[in-house]
Amino acid sequence: MRLHLDAAGFLLWGNHKLKTWLREQGIQLRLFHRWRWRDPLRYNRRNHRTLLVIDEAAVYVGGFNIHRENSCAVFGEERWRDTHVRLGNAAARAATRLFDDFWNGLRRQSFPQQGAVNVLVANVNRTCQQALRCLYSDSFRAARRSIYLTTPYFVPDHRSQRELRAAAQRGVDVRLLVPRKSDHRLMQWAARAAYAKLLDAGVGIYEYLPRMLHAKTAVVDGGWATVGTANLDYRSLFMNHEINLVSRDPLLCQRLEAQFLADLEEAERITGRQWARRPWSEHVVEVVGWLARRWL
Repeated sequence: MRLHLDAAGFLLWGNHKLKTWLREQGIQLRLFHRWRWRDPLRYNRRNHRTLLVIDEAAVYVGGFNIHRENSCAVFGEERWRDTHVRLGNAAARAATRLFDDFWNGLRRQSFPQQGAVNVLVANVNRTCQQALRCLYSDSFRAARRSIYLTTPYFVPDHRSQRELRAAAQRGVDVRLLVPRKSDHRLMQWAARAAYAKLLDAGVGIYEYLPRMLHAKTAVVDGGWATVGTANLDYRSLFMNHEINLVSRDPLLCQRLEAQFLADLEEAERITGRQWARRPWSEHVVEVVGWLARRWL
């Protein structure tokens, strides 16, 4: 058994006893990007992947982490709302190769073959250092009927914002679902700084009410979907190592769209009139969040 953890995340949530226990169980443990005084800037690029591969026969990918917040036993109905998918066969074999490459220090991984129904896409690969940003942008431009986005941390770059606004203005049903209850207030302020222009363009913005929403999914025209670890924010699109499943499987696209619409039933829509009447204090914190957007 091999376990590849992000060093920054392990520093926050792990401890020496846990590391010792894991190794006593025979688990091979590696920490990604430990702190080095000679190269401090590399510490800013994190491994944000959530990937589980079993016997090259099954792969699990999505937003679900192994931590208390996802535990029904600990948090009950307040546990985070997340989305994870399981695949087998070719996807599992591809995931094994991706894991092995990353384990062995290969960061610019192969781009998946085009035309497959399900492909795993690493954010940084041999042909593109912003692969997921390109995929999102291409899918937004190609949309003709609908774009349904779910993300816990929404701090889009200017290009992504332009593509979403342009889609809404040409008649595409663009809907964005984000959490009302956030575990990262500064990130939420930065997200809300982008609301006004999106609302003016006709984008529907919804805030999920019951609990923290941690799912990261997109469904375009009911026939293209992605689910994985990448948020629609600067860190995921430009900095972190991420991994997403991109799918044209009709059943998976249908299920993800159905889940999105079910989540909307527990969300409040933000209207342009309502947003224009928010207190000036909220304008101030939104500016603060937006200025910090590249480092969140």
